[in-house]
Amino acid sequence: MLRTTCIFFTFFHLPAIGAEPLPVAPAPRLVAKKVAATVESSLKTGHNQIRQFAFDNDPNTYFESEQNATKADHFTLKLDAPVSVATIRVLTGKPNGTETLNRGVLEISSDGKAFETVAKFEDGVAVGHLKNKTIKAIRIRPTEDLNHPFVLREIVIDSKPTVAVFKYPIEFVVESDALDMKEWIEKAGQICERHYGMICDELMSPGFKPLTVIHMALRNDYNGVAEASGDRIKGSVKYFKSHLDDYGAMVHETTHCIQMYRSRRNPGWLVEGIADFIRFFKYEPGKIGRLNAERAKFDGSYRVTAAFLGFVVDKYDPLIVGKLNNIMREGKYKEEVWKELTGKAVEELNQEWRRSLVR
Repeated sequence: MLRTTCIFFTFFHLPAIGAEPLPVAPAPRLVAKKVAATVESSLKTGHNQIRQFAFDNDPNTYFESEQNATKADHFTLKLDAPVSVATIRVLTGKPNGTETLNRGVLEISSDGKAFETVAKFEDGVAVGHLKNKTIKAIRIRPTEDLNHPFVLREIVIDSKPTVAVFKYPIEFVVESDALDMKEWIEKAGQICERHYGMICDELMSPGFKPLTVIHMALRNDYNGVAEASGDRIKGSVKYFKSHLDDYGAMVHETTHCIQMYRSRRNPGWLVEGIADFIRFFKYEPGKIGRLNAERAKFDGSYRVTAAFLGFVVDKYDPLIVGKLNNIMREGKYKEEVWKELTGKAVEELNQEWRRSLVR
């Protein structure tokens, strides 16, 4: 999940200011929703082998600690809601069979606080047979100090409802120049980690591989609000100290890290509009505020363009933001794409949207 340390190409800037999936048709029958999970660990990540790799349903990836683990260390998977578990299987060690855990235990908790042992590790593997016991957390820990890093290859949970694996594994490395903002930046990183999968789903395109590590820092010498470049996000200590509830700004910048456009020809108003669409229609819907119908224009950028996109999504194509993002990722944006995607020129859409703002 988070580790604390730190660290800039083409910058996206966020001005001082101041999203759940779109409604879909109800399913014909009730389907159990997957339970989300988060990772907590006393161990820092080494070599970019991030924590979420241990629960991504890929046996070729793994978490590796920066330093040798001790019996005081742990790796804990916390669930958002209780699940009924038949079995848990934990595989340790690298794919080549080295650095397995042979002195350790697999533990579970029904409340996320008190833990009990359900299996010991043998030849790097532990299997817990729980007989549909309800749990809220899983913990793996060494029982002796190790002479090598802690390597956790995969956790497999057979449960009802299913626990959602990390589809797009990510770890935010956070730091702050101001010690009194350390807790704030850690929470911002956690929020962005939790919503990373949603943003990736919204902006996914064929062959695209999202980042697995993003560095997020607060700087005393930065006078803007926040900006993103490649895998780096930088924010202003001064701004966020006076806007402690503005985590959406960091979600906006995280979106830029996922947009990952190679072309400089993409219009800035749409680049920023998509980032604010994710923020105001997916992360924190309902907070975009009211717009002046006389001044509003589709290329007004940020929340103005976001509102325009929201209108087009609602009336013409619920997937248009992802389609536009894909076109921009390929460097093929042109104004004609609006007519190709909606049947109307962008100025026609603009006038229709502006009329809808008049109340």
